[in-house]
Amino acid sequence: MRTEIVGIILGMAAVTFLTRFGALALFHRTGIPSWFGRWCRHLPTGILTALVVPGLLMPSGQLDISLNNHYLLAGLAAAFMAYRFQNILLTLGVGFGVMFSLRGLWM
Repeated sequence: MRTEIVGIILGMAAVTFLTRFGALALFHRTGIPSWFGRWCRHLPTGILTALVVPGLLMPSGQLDISLNNHYLLAGLAAAFMAYRFQNILLTLGVGFGVMFSLRGLWM
């Protein structure tokens, strides 16, 4: 195995360990403050949004807000289902269904 890859793996392991150990050492006596706990509950939503939205709005590397953007249309349909019914299987099914339908119809 190349030494760069081993170095990267060891570096990632060290960063992961230090961030988790640091939080444990910082809050082990006092506990997590309530404001920080409330703030941390929103992190997964923010991170997932930051990962998904660029792929929906810029599938080819440039902003595309049109009816030809199948990713955006499927994402909007899935977001509506998620908001309305709060059912992950229905959300995934509708998102995939819309995407496959648009790809099949317009390709």
